[in-house]
Amino acid sequence: MINQTNLGGSFTLPGTSMSLKRMGYGAMQLAGTGVWGPPRDVDAAIAVLREAVALGINHIDTSDFYGPHVTNQIIRRALHPYPEGLAIVTKVGARRGEDKSWQVALSSKELVDAVHDNLQNLGLEALDVVNLRLPDQQESAEVFIEKPLTVLADLKRQGLIRHIGLSNITPQQFAEAQSITEIVCVQNQYNLAHRDDDPLIDQLARLNIAFTPFFPLGGFTPLQSSALEAAAALLKATPMQVALAWLLQRSPNILLIPGTSSVEHLRENLKAATLQLTPETIADLDSIAANAGVTAEMH
Repeated sequence: MINQTNLGGSFTLPGTSMSLKRMGYGAMQLAGTGVWGPPRDVDAAIAVLREAVALGINHIDTSDFYGPHVTNQIIRRALHPYPEGLAIVTKVGARRGEDKSWQVALSSKELVDAVHDNLQNLGLEALDVVNLRLPDQQESAEVFIEKPLTVLADLKRQGLIRHIGLSNITPQQFAEAQSITEIVCVQNQYNLAHRDDDPLIDQLARLNIAFTPFFPLGGFTPLQSSALEAAAALLKATPMQVALAWLLQRSPNILLIPGTSSVEHLRENLKAATLQLTPETIADLDSIAANAGVTAEMH
């Protein structure tokens, strides 16, 4: 049994009483293939969620566009009424087309509808944290976030949202967002091989704002590296456990949400919090970013 108090420690979101264990759970994989439709085994998905909470996880990441609707409905079925202290973090700003495509959904109506869909499917009167997810940046185009973020700030004033975060954003967009409303967390792609956000993570750490990496294990292109394999062999761990341990030791404001549809894999992921990497191992792992890349896809 994993020690429930050893999930990488805790991090309190700024301006809140929400103390989140640094090892959380990402629910995207609870939907069917391609994050579309129901999973093959709903009971197994429910078991993963209940085991996550039993092991001490109090941070579940989700969105109503996973499925769509499916993941939130499974979370509600598995955990409602929710245990005290459990934070459910969702995101808005995208929707699924009938062809299973991922589409931008940043109009005022789309954002308001998305918040209400999340509330309904999760069975909540207010959402703990809502991340505004922005589309992937084009080479020269920067999406201005004032209008969509103002919509969420208004929903926060109405009491439907408690706190606001950002997802898939640039440092410039973060600076703009700070002038509009308080930001408690940022969720961007980041892992051993994709480290563009190193300066942003350090900036957020100074501001005591959480950073949650998506695709912490490489996403649809799993991390592969001889340095990672060597470190795993030395620590008698899996390469993925070492990659998660590196993230935990990278900065104290990093919160992890690795996803899985397997109870066994969930337990394996959480064991990453027990690994201690030496400075030499960290230096070897730091070299991976110069030799590898990961293709970003919709999360």
